[in-house]
Amino acid sequence: MSGGHAWRGNWKTRLYERVRELGFDSLTAFANARPAVPVLALADELGEEDVAGVQVLSELLAEAERSHQVTRFVRDVLVRELSECLPDGWPTVLDDANRFKVAMALGSWAAFAPKTHEERVRQARETLRAKPPPPGWRPLGPDDALLCTLLPDEEV
Repeated sequence: MSGGHAWRGNWKTRLYERVRELGFDSLTAFANARPAVPVLALADELGEEDVAGVQVLSELLAEAERSHQVTRFVRDVLVRELSECLPDGWPTVLDDANRFKVAMALGSWAAFAPKTHEERVRQARETLRAKPPPPGWRPLGPDDALLCTLLPDEEV
C-alpha cells in the first residue's frame, strides 16, 4: 500500500485529477491501458505517496457498476493478482511454494470480489483448483478466453 497520505483530503478528487493529468477520462481507461499490471503498481503510478491500492480498486468497482461491467472488473482483478503472485504464469508443478503463490492470488482475488459475485468467484476458484490451466498460462487481460469461460459476462 502507498504512503500514509492516501486518506488525507478528498482522495477521490485527487485520484481522478491524476487520471486526467495522464490523459484518461476514467480510471477504467487508465487501468485498461495497463493490462495485467498489479493494483499496487497502478496506485503507485497515480501517486506513490498519496494513492492506495484499495482506493483504486474501490473506484474501479464503482465505475464497473455504473457501466454494468462488474464481471469484467472481477476478471480484471484476477488477472492483476495472478500477474503479481505468478509473474511467470501458472506453475508447472504445484509444490508447496507454488501452491502458496496460487492460494495468495486466488485468496486476494476472492477478498476483493463484490458481494454480488462471491459465489461465482468461489465456483471459479474451485474449477481452477480442480482443473488447473496449462503450465505457463498467464492471462494478459480480462477478456482472456479461459477467464471468459470461467466467468462469462451476465450484465445487461
